[in-house]
Amino acid sequence: TEVARTAAAFRETTGFGGDLYVRLQVSRGAGAIGLDPALADRPSYMMLVQPCPMLPADKLSAGLRVAVAGEIRRNARESLDPAWKTGNYLNNVLGLREARAAGADEVLMLNLRGEFTEASTSNLGFISGGTVYTPVLEVGILAGITRALVVQRIAAAAGLRVVETVLRPADLARMEEAFLMSTTRDITPVASIDEARFAVGESTATLRLKAAFLDHARDQAARNPARRV
Repeated sequence: TEVARTAAAFRETTGFGGDLYVRLQVSRGAGAIGLDPALADRPSYMMLVQPCPMLPADKLSAGLRVAVAGEIRRNARESLDPAWKTGNYLNNVLGLREARAAGADEVLMLNLRGEFTEASTSNLGFISGGTVYTPVLEVGILAGITRALVVQRIAAAAGLRVVETVLRPADLARMEEAFLMSTTRDITPVASIDEARFAVGESTATLRLKAAFLDHARDQAARNPARRV
């Protein structure tokens, strides 16, 4: 495939042997300026390959600082559904910019009903009393691959049950741990969301969940060597 060929060329050129970040962007094509899709001549694509960005070890152990966006809300499903995987990141950029201005590492965005949705490029999860809580898809979030794995199998492997539900800022007080989920970050601990603090460190269920995810990834890699690029 083109992905495998491009990844192989990247490794040969750079000598890099670690995990790769591959982004495939598909376009309707070029054409005259205008909003009419019919102006595009033919579909095209662009592929980006680079080393997968890794969270620094100190940040992983300390956990991320997250701020709830106050000025920006997540796009409404009825206007621009966040479940669509597109290159339109303006809403995410504005939310992340607000969080960084407040001194946080990441943003957590609410929908128009005041319900938690997701971070700029990650799904959200909490742990309390041996249960993982994560927002339901209906609040307006991307059905992330990592989120799906956690819900369907990884949580159970870590000895945790899963509840998909509607979560609001008032629910933070009853949560013991928090984490983000994405393809590049897998399971990333969160130390705080605004003034709410969460447990981080070696004895947490979040790191047990992260270890279970790593075990799953290694098992899948061993079972499917042809998928390596």
